[in-house]
Order: sequence, then structure tokens, then C-alpha cells
Amino acid sequence: MSELTVRSSQRCFGGVQHMIEHPSVSCAGPMRVGVYLPPQAEKERVPAVLFLAGLTCNEETFVIKAGAQRVAAELGLALVTPDTSPRAERYPGDDSSWDFGVGAGFYVDATEAPWSGTYKMFSYVTDELPKLVAGAFAIDAARLGVMGHSMGGHGALVAALRAPEVFRSVSALAPICAPTQCPWGERAFAGYLGTDRARWADYDACELMLQHTLPGEALIDQGLADKFLAGQLMPELIEQRAAQTGQRVRVRRHEGYDHSYFFVQSFVEEHLRHHHRALR
Repeated sequence: MSELTVRSSQRCFGGVQHMIEHPSVSCAGPMRVGVYLPPQAEKERVPAVLFLAGLTCNEETFVIKAGAQRVAAELGLALVTPDTSPRAERYPGDDSSWDFGVGAGFYVDATEAPWSGTYKMFSYVTDELPKLVAGAFAIDAARLGVMGHSMGGHGALVAALRAPEVFRSVSALAPICAPTQCPWGERAFAGYLGTDRARWADYDACELMLQHTLPGEALIDQGLADKFLAGQLMPELIEQRAAQTGQRVRVRRHEGYDHSYFFVQSFVEEHLRHHHRALR
């Protein structure tokens, strides 16, 4: 852990908000992460929630916009907020669109060149990063949850389904529920995984639920004024799959809320309490 660099540390609700950088094996270069440690971490190892952000976001977005540290301090939860893609190694056209490339890693392990060289976000968030933070901070590796927003909500659901030995709880805010059936997912998966759609199922929560089981109840919140609801997010598809497989998925719909961090702020406390109940 000697190569981990703390870029900044600030007191926050009695705990400490760290912003760190470290060399990543999975992503073959430096990655930046936010780590909030609640006051309880000064005396004991604490459970943690890994938050996966959405398109165009980075490791600072949730830290600054969600207002989550107050509740995390009360509950004794650490918060771990990775970046949404590698950024050190650049590829032609990787910043030409907001929904593919930089800031849009989709939490998959890319198999197509050139992305396969560094875009290994699934391995990063399900294996390398949990081990890193548990080794470097007072975080209990046996009590981890995962949540996310939009693209990150997709990532959280997939991570929980495919890595139940790592994550004991899961929730999502306005997640992309069936990326193999929406334009965002189709574009990203074709670019990162190739044109064989059969390989895409490894990163689609609705498909994975046919063979994998969620760690307890998945809490999903969705705003009904979200302009991406019908064409990109489609929570009804995961409800249908849950009914088919007998798994517990609770989708709550909210009038007037859109896709922004004002929506995330409004419901983040309930999500953290959901994780706390599972991890305490």
C-alpha cells in the first residue's frame, strides 16, 4: 500500500474525506478514488458501501453532490467512490462522446482493442478496489455493499449478482436495468465487448438473474420525470425478471423527480440505511 497517494484529506461530520490515487493492475495505470471514513473508523473496522457513479462523472461527483457523509457518519459506514473509467491511457475518439470512452467505462472488462488494454472496470470494482481499501483503511472487507446511479446502478446490480462473495447488499438509483436492450448499453457493449450479443449477457442484470441470485433485497428508486426512463432505464424489465425468478427487487417510483443529483440527494439516506441494515 506504500504506492497509494492521499491527494487530500478533509474533516467531514467528525470523519475524514480522503481523495486518493493508486496504481491499478486492472486498469494498467493510475486510478483516483474517494474514501470517506466515519468517526467510528478511528476505533474499529467499519462496513463500507462502494458507490458507482454514472456517465460523465468521476470519483468526486458523489462526494461533492450527494450529501451522503452526514448519514454515513451517523451509521458508521465508509463510502468508497471510484472513477468511472481509466483516464491515463488515451485512445482515438475516447472523448468524442459523453456516453462512450472517458467517463463511461460501463463497469465491464473490455475485450475489444484498444479498450481491452485498460478498460477493466468490472475486475477493478469487484476485486482490486475492495482489497485495496480494506488493506489501506479501517474497512471491514467482509461487510461491503454496492450501490450506484444510472450507469453506476447497472454496475452495482451486475457486481452484486456476479460477486456475491464480495458484496452483501445492493441498491441503485435510476439504474440502466437492461443494457442489452437500450441504446446506451448497445453502443457501449458493442464497442467494449464486440458484436457477439451473447457475450453481453454477462453485464446485464436482467439476464444474470436467470443464473445468479441477488444478496438480499435490491432497493431501486426511480424518478418519473426522468427523461431517460422509457428509452434507457426501463425498471419494469427488472421487475418482470424478479417476478419470474422469485428474487426480491423493490422498485419505488417518485413523481416529479428527474435523473439529476437532486434526485440522488433526496433518496441517498434511505439507501445508506438499507445497506446499514444488511451490513451491521
